[in-house]
Amino acid sequence: MSNGKPDTEHNEAQSAEPAENADGGAEARRGAEAGEAEDVAARATRLEAEVAELRDQLLRALAESENQRRRSQREREDAVRYAAAPMLRDLLPVADNLQRALASVPAETAERDDTLRTLLEGVQLTQRELESVFERHGIVRLDPMGERLNPHHHEAMFEVPDPQTPSGTIVQVVEPGYLLHDRLLRPARVGVAKGGPPPGPGPGPGGGPGSGDGGAKAAANDDQAGDASDGADSAEDADSRA
Repeated sequence: MSNGKPDTEHNEAQSAEPAENADGGAEARRGAEAGEAEDVAARATRLEAEVAELRDQLLRALAESENQRRRSQREREDAVRYAAAPMLRDLLPVADNLQRALASVPAETAERDDTLRTLLEGVQLTQRELESVFERHGIVRLDPMGERLNPHHHEAMFEVPDPQTPSGTIVQVVEPGYLLHDRLLRPARVGVAKGGPPPGPGPGPGGGPGSGDGGAKAAANDDQAGDASDGADSAEDADSRA
């Protein structure tokens, strides 16, 4: 006859097994959840890095597109602004010949001959009309007598010994030069003094401040400032989009 003791131990063992299984399952679930959380965190970190990289690429592309747009716009404006340069350059010898024709006739000779005087007046009228056309199209005449030699606008053809005039000063204009807006159509061909005292601060291109070496440095500084301005504008655009 059984006293019930083995059954009790058996029942306790059976009840302990589900408890152990439950603990093991909970730990497995916690481990799985921790693994999933780590995977989510790693994926989030990876996605954030990809987003940052794509954002940087987008900002760079936008800045480059803006720079390209500005360059294209500047090129279009220059194409329109200087489109007539070849034709206008071909007209410069006409202006030279009209000036030579006027200079070849002494005023007293024209006064004595009515026909010659009428012809001279017609040539003068033609010259004035041509100068008016040049002015409407933004052409500026360079007649740099007495100025410092500016290699950007003048072409030295010969030197004239002159101990009284500062070296590099233009003492003779063989042929005037012309500018189309701010672009040189033809340099003024000149003779310069040689053997005089050292030159002081020279006049600018066409007679303004900053000619000669100073004018070259000023032009270089202006170009650098324009490039820096484009870069700064692009950086500002990128920052504003950020």
